[in-house]
Amino acid sequence: MIKNQIQVIAFDADDTLWVNEPYFQEAELAFCQLLEAYLPAPDVSRELYKTEMKNLALYGYGVKGFMLCMIETLSRISNDKASIVLVNQVIELGQALLQQPINLLDGVEEVLKQLKSDFRLVVATKGDLLDQERKLKNSGLQSYFHHIEIMSDKLTGDYQKLLKHLDCKPEHFLMLGNSIKSDILPVLELGGYAAHIPYHITWAHEQLEDSLEHPNFMPLNTMTEIINILKN
Repeated sequence: MIKNQIQVIAFDADDTLWVNEPYFQEAELAFCQLLEAYLPAPDVSRELYKTEMKNLALYGYGVKGFMLCMIETLSRISNDKASIVLVNQVIELGQALLQQPINLLDGVEEVLKQLKSDFRLVVATKGDLLDQERKLKNSGLQSYFHHIEIMSDKLTGDYQKLLKHLDCKPEHFLMLGNSIKSDILPVLELGGYAAHIPYHITWAHEQLEDSLEHPNFMPLNTMTEIINILKN
């Protein structure tokens, strides 16, 4: 049984522990409105996504890279004629993102309280180091976790490094997250366990349409369902 196998449980952070993607979508909508004199909103959104994908290997994940991509997109769409006032407004959108409040998702603290005494709990997230550290500090959840891992990406090799650091075999590891692409598939590939907790909004880059079947995969409706799987 899985509950007899698991020693370490890792949690994704953004849109698993707390709200994140809706803030980005609100910022993107505001960005599209700023550029409505140049292009319709759907076209601006497509151009921004194109810029993000082009720069992902350079900037990684997080608000600062998103801000730079907005500025580059503005420059391209305006043919380098955008005013410095408009550039400053884009920067303000990014700065506002960095100051969003931390709103925990339903059931998060209940799950952490119930699991802490029986398992080593860790955070395994990606994004900007300072921003993720700030969010974790402001979340009030730090005391539940044995280890915090902020990754530049979440590929198989990144999880291998985490498991080595934790001195944990894949078959004793369980990952919980909202992204099939980042939180589930790499862990399953290593032989670990993974539970998917869907969130109502997912960034296009993280979306996968194919259904997933795997003996170590657990699709959940809510995070609290993991308690029954592991404790009963």
